[in-house]
Amino acid sequence: MSNGDGWQGDVLRDLRGGAQQGAQGPGGQAYQASASGPGLPAQSAQAPDVAHGGGAPRQAGHPGQGQQAGHQGGWPQQVSSQGQKQQSPAATYAPRPQPPHSAPGSRPVADDGLAGAVRLKPQHGESFGARAARALRRTLSSSAAREVAEVTRTAQALQQPVTTGRQIAVTSIRGGSGKSTVAALLGTTYAHYRQDPVLFLEADPALGSLPLRLGAYARRWTTSDIADIVKPNMSLLDVTGYLVQLPNNAWLLPASKGEIGVMLDSRAYERAVVALRRYFGLMVIDCETLPAEVARVALAAAHGRVLTTPATPEGIHSTYAVLQWMQGLPRHVIAGTVVVLTELVPHSGLNLSEAVQKLQSTGVCVQVLPYDRHLAAGGPVRTEFLAAPTREAASRIAADVFQLSQTRY
Repeated sequence: MSNGDGWQGDVLRDLRGGAQQGAQGPGGQAYQASASGPGLPAQSAQAPDVAHGGGAPRQAGHPGQGQQAGHQGGWPQQVSSQGQKQQSPAATYAPRPQPPHSAPGSRPVADDGLAGAVRLKPQHGESFGARAARALRRTLSSSAAREVAEVTRTAQALQQPVTTGRQIAVTSIRGGSGKSTVAALLGTTYAHYRQDPVLFLEADPALGSLPLRLGAYARRWTTSDIADIVKPNMSLLDVTGYLVQLPNNAWLLPASKGEIGVMLDSRAYERAVVALRRYFGLMVIDCETLPAEVARVALAAAHGRVLTTPATPEGIHSTYAVLQWMQGLPRHVIAGTVVVLTELVPHSGLNLSEAVQKLQSTGVCVQVLPYDRHLAAGGPVRTEFLAAPTREAASRIAADVFQLSQTRY
């Protein structure tokens, strides 16, 4: 297994010549979020792939030059530390021209022949009755001020500046635990609250579902491709031409083109992360399930870790065993880990409070992602359809893991 600290340190040495820019992004822009970030879009549908200015044809990004993302509902509107609502437009980047013959063929994320069969009408995460009851409680109780204060604290935590790009690795010990869903929620939260670039990096080539969850239309370049393409003298404008553009200053790099048998080895992963981390304030990495080699390398090198597990008796027992094993690793590994219990069904009957206490006894932070009908149905995550408890939980998880990531160089 590669030494994560070693190759992470190589990046800093490689960039020694630009030490004066150590706390800056490309073009001399500091990696620091403003007091408010852009709002989330109402949907994540992406436009068909088009050649953009001749060059690395732009990957299935969002259409419309200068188009701003807005939302009705979705995440709470951002507030400053004084409690005032603020808005800021999303930054847009256009890739520089590049010879079109160098681009591989683009492939759709979802097969066109299956589009009609799997198309879903999005449903809200909560029933109408639950939403009406919540609105009534807010009206009768003086909870509005508390909610504003909570949103303010979350915004302050998520908008802390970073001096070097933070890597947040999301993994699990079994499939079906909501790993890609949690990765999508985390990255979307960071992109909503921050203004420095955010990258979703998929490190699960075995037909990972992150592009589907993010509503990507097509994909061309993969994590293995980028490892050999990105050079130190390239700008952010150059690099984004190889990525799938998402709303709110965020991009996606898929691990494969949906092909069976595609492999991603740890060396290619390391080269890709070393090449990309200087361009993005935050990287959310959707890893393979443990104990795969790439997942182990990603966890060792990451600044913050998220371990997802289903809120079931089997999931709790398996995760507790893994955490006991992690206690034998260097202290920063378990200290920088957040365990997310995902409720896959409503009213599972599991005593969550006792389960949380038992897992916390190993030294990790534990959060619960409540059952949400919209997430359970699958397909693209549309934030305006998320239940209020889901949005609140996603913000808490994102803030916890981000603060833990700040404690490691």
